[in-house]
Amino acid sequence: MADQQQMALLGATSALAQAVARRLADEGHSLTLVARNEEKLGQFADDLRVRGASVTCITADFDALDTHDSLVEQIADCDEVFCFYGTLPDQSACEQNWTDAHNALQTNFISVVSLLNRLANRFEQRGHGNLVVVSSVAGDRGRKSNYIYGTAKGALSIYCAGLRNRLASSGVHVLTVKPGFIDTPMTAHLEKKPAPLWVGPDRVAKDIVKAAAARKNVLYTPWFWQLILLIIQHIPEPIFKKLSL
Repeated sequence: MADQQQMALLGATSALAQAVARRLADEGHSLTLVARNEEKLGQFADDLRVRGASVTCITADFDALDTHDSLVEQIADCDEVFCFYGTLPDQSACEQNWTDAHNALQTNFISVVSLLNRLANRFEQRGHGNLVVVSSVAGDRGRKSNYIYGTAKGALSIYCAGLRNRLASSGVHVLTVKPGFIDTPMTAHLEKKPAPLWVGPDRVAKDIVKAAAARKNVLYTPWFWQLILLIIQHIPEPIFKKLSL
């Protein structure tokens, strides 16, 4: 069993976060769960406690940037912080209404960076810690079907790369996680085809926990998404514009 550590999970009620939390609890780590929905958070915490986990709950609205100082104060002593939260916006709605686009960028990029900035400074001062940030393969190349979401995740991936470079000499590590299609309630409205590309959250959670422990820099999960995106990134733009992606 790994040495017991204190882990904070932001967006702890998401399916992926819950799958990771169960694995961390099984390894004996103490968990601080942070999410917006107090009822769901409490139910999940009770489930983990039944499994023998030590759990603390914090209710927070991640879009409320003026509360981030207080939130970071509550989790700054954790050994690792996992950022799971986000939204999957309707691309058509974002194209027609700037408010929808702004909200998507606020939640998926601005609010995450606001928290990471504060956490990075605290971790750097003490000289250790891991930041695990869930981005997406959608950020590797803009596609007409989800480019607002992809923009937020692409910007987040670039930010994490820079943060990782900055903190490399301080003992603080940053892992960027780029999942492909995950079958969760957030993606329930999407057509699950082609089927081999869709996996359950526990498959991705296993990869995340392993990569975090190994202090890996970037994780594509499942592994084959790295090959898929390598191909997509090298499709010439005149051809790419004709594809229905």
